[in-house]
Amino acid sequence: MALLFFFNVIAWGKVFDLNNPQILEVTFFDVGQGDAIFIETPKGHQILIDGGPDVSVLEKLGREIPFWDNTLDLIILTHPEKDHLFGLIEVLKRYRVENILWTGIVRDTQSYKVWLKGINEEEAKIKIAQSGQKISWGLDSEGFIEIFYPLENLEGKKFEKANNTSISSKLIFGQNSFLFTGDAEKSVERELMGKGSKIDSDLLKAGHHGSKTSTDPGFVKVVSPKIVVISNGRNNYYGHPHQETLDTLNKYDISVLRTDQLGDIKIFSDGRKLKIK
Repeated sequence: MALLFFFNVIAWGKVFDLNNPQILEVTFFDVGQGDAIFIETPKGHQILIDGGPDVSVLEKLGREIPFWDNTLDLIILTHPEKDHLFGLIEVLKRYRVENILWTGIVRDTQSYKVWLKGINEEEAKIKIAQSGQKISWGLDSEGFIEIFYPLENLEGKKFEKANNTSISSKLIFGQNSFLFTGDAEKSVERELMGKGSKIDSDLLKAGHHGSKTSTDPGFVKVVSPKIVVISNGRNNYYGHPHQETLDTLNKYDISVLRTDQLGDIKIFSDGRKLKIK
């Protein structure tokens, strides 16, 4: 049990006091048609979820991280598709990464092979994502990331399409919460609802860049977010976000923020309320 607990939890720093002016920052980078989300905790721990489709994530990180700091505490690859993966390959070359969380699935693509080589050469602790894990930067429940999906260990399993293997996770800080679902489609969203996962959140990162294959109306109703962020490229080939998705969000009167319209989107949380930059 002790070993299982050790592998399921990454703990950093000391307990933080929300009575002090400590702020969580979550930045949705505008990396075109892809995902890259940077999280900086009140104690200064730096987490990157996905890396986008090209090297632009390096410039984005350079604006957030001091030039003398070449470390990242954790990178999470939701699933090994190029629009989420490629930038992380470059991040591994530029930064010393302490921890890597991913699904460990097998893909027959060139970018996947380069990624595998990179993480094998990186002196990082590599962990395989599975429902029930928690990543904590403190010693209490005020700040942590909980993994909801995949429901089982997928390491070594081969998939032709990786969207529905995406890591779904919830970042909780005080009374605020953020739900990230990678490119998970409606079948996974319904599965999460069926499992009774506590998916209600203040902010939802729309699945699959606002595609109609994600953002099931029932799922949105259960999550009941105040804000939805859509990470997509300007005039992208796929027509994301699809009108069907926008209609669903409009139905529930949700504020929609899009990287193709706004560029980088930064959300601040003091543990009680959210502020948007």
